[in-house]
Amino acid sequence: MIRFLTGAAALTLAATQVAAEPHRYEIDPTHTTIAFMVDHIGYADTLGVFLDFEGGFTYDMETRELSDLEITVKTASVESFNEARDTHVRNKDFLDVENYPVMTFTAQVGTATSDTTGTVEGNLTLLDQTQPLVLDVILNKAAKYPFGHGRFTLGISASGTVQRSAFGMNYAVENGFVGDDVQVIIETEAMRVEN
Repeated sequence: MIRFLTGAAALTLAATQVAAEPHRYEIDPTHTTIAFMVDHIGYADTLGVFLDFEGGFTYDMETRELSDLEITVKTASVESFNEARDTHVRNKDFLDVENYPVMTFTAQVGTATSDTTGTVEGNLTLLDQTQPLVLDVILNKAAKYPFGHGRFTLGISASGTVQRSAFGMNYAVENGFVGDDVQVIIETEAMRVEN
C-alpha cells in the first residue's frame, strides 16, 4: 500500500469534488520520460532513454493505495544519442533486443514517507531475469488537466537503482569501463481512465 495525500492536499482534492474510489490510470506517452544513467569509465554518466512503452496502475485517492502497476518497455527503443553506442547496447552484450524485445516493471506494494513521497517495491524483468526494484516516488500534482484531454491527472517523479550484473549483463563490469549500477529515472503524467 502506498499513501501520498493527507491533510491540506486531501482538502484541495475534496474541493475539486473528486470521487474517492480506486481508479485506473494510464501513463501519457507524450508526457512521460523513462531514462537511465550509467557510469562510463569514471569520467561521466551516460544518459539514455526508452522511447516506446506503455503502462498503467490503479490508485485510490482516499486510501492512497496503489495496485496493479505494470510498465512494459520495448528494449529496441533505447536511445543514447549516439548511433554506434545504441547499436552496441541493443546487442547481446547489453539488452539483447532480438531475443528479449521487452522488459517489464510490476508492483503491488508501496510505503508512504510523507504526504507526497513514498516508495514502490516491485520487480523488473529483463533478459528473462526478474529482480526487485524499489522506486522512490514523488507525487508532484493531482488535478484535472487544464487543457487538451481534460482528464484527472497525476504527475509523478520516480527513481531507483538496479545492478545490471544481477540480470546477467556483465559486459565491462569487471574492468570498470561501464558501471554496474544503473540509475532509473521516470517522469510521468498518468491520466485517469474514464469509464
